[in-house]
Amino acid sequence: MKNTMAIFKREFRSYFNSPIAYIYIITFLILSGWLFFRPFFLFNQADMRPFFDILPWIYLFFIPVITMRLWAEEKKLGTIEILMTLPVKDHEVVLGKFLASFLFLSVVVVLTFPIPLTVSLLGNADMGPIIGGYLGSLLMGAAYIAIGLFVSSLTENQIIAFIIGVSVIFAFLIIGTDMVLLTLPYNLVPLFSYLGLGTHFESIGRGVIDSRDIVYYLSVIGLFLFLNVRYIESRRWS
Repeated sequence: MKNTMAIFKREFRSYFNSPIAYIYIITFLILSGWLFFRPFFLFNQADMRPFFDILPWIYLFFIPVITMRLWAEEKKLGTIEILMTLPVKDHEVVLGKFLASFLFLSVVVVLTFPIPLTVSLLGNADMGPIIGGYLGSLLMGAAYIAIGLFVSSLTENQIIAFIIGVSVIFAFLIIGTDMVLLTLPYNLVPLFSYLGLGTHFESIGRGVIDSRDIVYYLSVIGLFLFLNVRYIESRRWS
């Protein structure tokens, strides 16, 4: 655990060693706020559902930006070779990088607090869906991060890591949508619907905390962190 925390602190601190993190945070807040409030006053409803509806798509491009450098930069700079010689286990490095990215994302999400505050002040907002939406956004974000972290370990080029990360997350996001489900044989629909990242987020966003949705996200996170560890181990042996 000590090694994991050391990696975690190192990675989290690295986000703020350059202006990129601040640019990222400001851009995320401005874009998400603008996309939400632009139609908000037209609907005249104290509801954050439109915000959570667009969040998976904002995450689709913003989270790969967080994760693309985590392994790719180590490879490009050659620091991964030094990291491999340290008395630290592969799963500790992977977990430390994941936790640092997740905390950074959590900070960004928490900074959107003016949105629910404004909604509450303007009307009698139902806090159940809002709390569920934020919980779902963190779980979904963690799944995105696990995927992006694994993809970053496959290349030393951050741009390639970003593009592949967006592509893989996009595939998991749309796999459970009606657009895909309507083209599938009937017996495959339940499986593909369950595999969709967005399907489970919509359920939690309605304020319904279902253990199946939580188990799904934890399974996706665990799977891609496991694949990440196995890939790093194979690189060490090679």
